[in-house]
Amino acid sequence: MPDLIANLFSPLLLVIAYPKIDPIALELGPLVIRWYALAYVGGLVIGWWYIRRIVDQRARAKLGNLDKLPEKGRTAAIRRAGILTKQDVDDAVFWVTLGVILGGRLGYVFFYKPVHFFNNPEEIIQIWGGGMSFHGGLLGVILAMLIFALRRKLSPLSVADLGACATPIGLGLGRLANFVNGELWGRTTDVSWAMVFPSDPSRLPRHPSQLYEAFLEGIVLFTMLWIVRTRFRGLDRPGEIGGWFLAGYGVARFTVEFMRQPDAHLGLLWFDLSMGQLLSIPLILFGAYQIWRARVRAARPNVAGPGAAGA
Repeated sequence: MPDLIANLFSPLLLVIAYPKIDPIALELGPLVIRWYALAYVGGLVIGWWYIRRIVDQRARAKLGNLDKLPEKGRTAAIRRAGILTKQDVDDAVFWVTLGVILGGRLGYVFFYKPVHFFNNPEEIIQIWGGGMSFHGGLLGVILAMLIFALRRKLSPLSVADLGACATPIGLGLGRLANFVNGELWGRTTDVSWAMVFPSDPSRLPRHPSQLYEAFLEGIVLFTMLWIVRTRFRGLDRPGEIGGWFLAGYGVARFTVEFMRQPDAHLGLLWFDLSMGQLLSIPLILFGAYQIWRARVRAARPNVAGPGAAGA
């Protein structure tokens, strides 16, 4: 089954030699900057720029040329239209960053190594030692965006939709950083593009599953959400793009997990599924529900009550 699914990637990857890339991007005395850290920063910065561009496009599409209005008048007009301002996006970045870091770390602690961290609680804050969970980071970001939206009296679903549009950028960069670090490699295989990772003690050829994930969770998911947003006006139906993101990520992660080496301390769990697959099933189901719910709500007149401004 894993090799059958992996053959889908053969026209794209062919034969790949594992590149020897130093995981440290820059070292200036005691200051050490790793590619993994740059992936997080790059994902946040590029995502911030992308969302600012989206809200600007939506404001101009709904309100026309805003350049002639004074700054205060422009902001008031955008808010009356129920759209986030660029300042809102700037402020949201702080909350999202907290959600990514705290949620990602706590998710790893509780989902993957609860016993270890219960016995070694001082290691919980040692993020530099590695150990982040996407599913935990997702929960952290959802909570952060919910708090932000309620404080600004915006629709939480609409704010989440905007965040979903940009999230694949960070996912793709993060998976590339995993590849550079030679971590989270795939299962053993005899496909022609298999790699031997230097940090693998077994020295066996394995799937470069980090690249599969970078492609599916980054490029494919970003393109899918872009099409839903631009071709099918997904942002006009609060919750739909967030649903597509959850379902799309869940399917991508569930698929690649067949080729990714399970965590050594967990192995395969129920029904020979990995922890990543088990955590992805609720995402797929909830994402499908969100898509259905958003379309049902959009078909009903006057479903948005007071204070349910869009984004």
